[in-house]
Amino acid sequence: MSLNADTSRMQDSIAVIGAGIIGLSVAWNLVKRGRQVVVYDPNEPGSGCSAGSAGALSPGSVAPLAMPGLLASVPGMMLNRGSALHIPVDYWLKAAPWLAAFITQARPRRVAVIADALARLYRPSLEFHKALVREIGAPDLIRLTGQLHVYRNRRQFARSKAEWRIRAEHGVTYEQLDRAGIEALEPLVGPDYRLGVFIPEAGMSVNPLRHAQAIAEALTREGVSFVRHSVSDLCLEGRAVEGVVTGQGRRDHAGVVLAAGAWSARILRRLGIAVPLETQRGYHVDFRDSGIALQRPVVPADRKVFVTPIETGLRVAGTVELAGLDAPPTPRRADLLHSDLKAVLPSVRLDAPQPFWMGHRPCLPDSLPVIGSSRDWQGLHFAFGHGHLGLSASAVTGDIVGRILCGETAPIDLAPYRVERFVNAS
Repeated sequence: MSLNADTSRMQDSIAVIGAGIIGLSVAWNLVKRGRQVVVYDPNEPGSGCSAGSAGALSPGSVAPLAMPGLLASVPGMMLNRGSALHIPVDYWLKAAPWLAAFITQARPRRVAVIADALARLYRPSLEFHKALVREIGAPDLIRLTGQLHVYRNRRQFARSKAEWRIRAEHGVTYEQLDRAGIEALEPLVGPDYRLGVFIPEAGMSVNPLRHAQAIAEALTREGVSFVRHSVSDLCLEGRAVEGVVTGQGRRDHAGVVLAAGAWSARILRRLGIAVPLETQRGYHVDFRDSGIALQRPVVPADRKVFVTPIETGLRVAGTVELAGLDAPPTPRRADLLHSDLKAVLPSVRLDAPQPFWMGHRPCLPDSLPVIGSSRDWQGLHFAFGHGHLGLSASAVTGDIVGRILCGETAPIDLAPYRVERFVNAS
């Protein structure tokens, strides 16, 4: 093929910035609709935040992170080094605007609006995941296991009643359990947990990293190019985005999808778009020889973690740390996961953990991602900011973006997810 033909082919293609599970799902939905795609990421596909996922597929995650009553608990959590939320003292001022915006989203009326928007994304997610893994020839990636939430007592459960009410209002079915019900599902959960809630319509990925890699391999078979360079800038012509700039220079494309996770805001600054995107740094530890055989994700309410039986071992994942994109990991945050796991599963063996992982979950104050096409910049599209739920939302998000870039009608109203909600606010 001639150089001119190569250049023409590139100009007709869509650039996807980011090879995480969101970007890969977007790329797959474009490819299966006949579009040419180039994926840009300096790292191996799926090796970032996607690899660190707890592995849960949670169509019932329709309650936002900011709920009424949250304001009273934030100061205490910030001052307690062992709490689920950690903000280093030298990051307090930087985190303050994001926290203030986050807290304003906890108003009851706002919570109801956000929950409606979350439900549109997450309620159908399992069906989209099942379709995607069938299409790439890897149906074994997903198990339909249900999800078990456990509580120590009724007082603890009462604090989460608002979340369960929101789930019920949006069609999430669940069953309340006593201690015997917990033991019937997961007999190794510690006896201190007396109440449970089981969501039957939930599942898990057996290996989040392999999940992403399988999509990347399917894309490669379909001729998708993976460019292992960072995108440092966007190519602009008037009010149009015509390509990307990497260390190799300019590359022109027919459209650009920004799916760079927590790094997306840095790219948008070039356009004067200020998005309040914060990285909620999460940690996980895998235990290969834990002596524990769980059947499904277990979520202890008091520990704010997920415990999931994936292929690489028993994974305990969680915590929230606001410390920016550049600070080194905090080993103490990973150490806390050991005690979390022991509290939930007292018989677990902790003597052979794998090295801990830390990654950057891209979180916006209203718990909603940015999905759709730019109103002000022709050729620019978005798929980022899914917070703790990137894996769960990936298949639906990919379908939405694939449709709108190929001239189809979006299956849901995209107004709640538009980037302009922040531009208008500022």
